[in-house]
Amino acid sequence: MEITTRSNGVLLSQYYAVEHPSEPNYIAHIAGSTYGILDNNDYNIVAETLVDLLEKKGISWKGYMEDYPEGCFLNATVGASRLYARKHNPFFSFTPITNNATLCAKIVNATRLDDDIKNNQVPQLVYYVPNQNNDAHDTNLSYASAWFKKWFEPKLQMPAFTNNTLFFTVYDESANKNDTVNHIYASLLGSPVSENSDHNDTTHYTHYSFLRTVEDNWDLGSLNRNDSTATPFSKYLKEQ
Repeated sequence: MEITTRSNGVLLSQYYAVEHPSEPNYIAHIAGSTYGILDNNDYNIVAETLVDLLEKKGISWKGYMEDYPEGCFLNATVGASRLYARKHNPFFSFTPITNNATLCAKIVNATRLDDDIKNNQVPQLVYYVPNQNNDAHDTNLSYASAWFKKWFEPKLQMPAFTNNTLFFTVYDESANKNDTVNHIYASLLGSPVSENSDHNDTTHYTHYSFLRTVEDNWDLGSLNRNDSTATPFSKYLKEQ
């Protein structure tokens, strides 16, 4: 499956992570700041996030985490395999979410996505995080690519998953921890993407661009952090 050679796919060829290691990049996704975090430790930040903006507007959302045991499980990892890692779950770094049973229940095991598709109950915003094998953290790019194709391709045949949906695929950081440039793969796919001949958007984007795009799409307002100055993914997107 080549996302960026399809008529409704585009490579974001100048997309950059904001920090090393993984965790601050995930936090940037939903909070518009890394809060100065430079490691993968557990944090309990008291701050407003994208979740608050979504909830205020009544926009449905879920975080789907592979191998997460549910029940607002806040430990760093699960079992000997350590396939689930809290550092890759940005929602649990914020106490307004972890201290709220209703919000915490919207972070679920990733297998629930199949149920939601089957029941035509896919939320408006889906935040899906593979486990540490499938995201190439503990394996390699070939392994992760093969998994992604097998996981994603069948879902593209399901209208409950694809209708009027923009798919954003991205890595959290570059493989080289000493790489200060932090250039990473990112792409868009779906009906909101305009047909384009080169399938290449050379606009400079960062993880804050994801947050800004979500905010703009549903007119959520801003967290007034780095999201307020970030560039949204608008170059190849149709007016909705």
